[in-house]
Amino acid sequence: MDKEDLKKRTKHFALRVIRLVEVLPKTRTAQVIGNQLLRSATSVAANYRAACRARSQADFVYKLGLVEEEADESLFWLEMVVETDLMPAARVQDLTQEADELTAIFVASRKTAKKKK
Repeated sequence: MDKEDLKKRTKHFALRVIRLVEVLPKTRTAQVIGNQLLRSATSVAANYRAACRARSQADFVYKLGLVEEEADESLFWLEMVVETDLMPAARVQDLTQEADELTAIFVASRKTAKKKK
């Protein structure tokens, strides 16, 4: 997967999360979890875009670390959506899988980039 494909994939992930958050119940818990999920998922796309414009290899590795953290955090908040009964697991399964896959991609990418450093 090249960087343009990954930019599109992370952006699509962010857009899907935005749509999910918009249909969460209007409870205090849902709002807090939704806000955290929204922040982390959109940050995956924004920080990956920033990583693609890194000024050095060290900057790239650092920014990929941020993307990795935000992808993993998104996974955590998606798990919280299910475990607090805000939505059934089946409804967020695809997003959960995507967050998990993105996390794995960025872990591997960061390791590879660190070796080149």
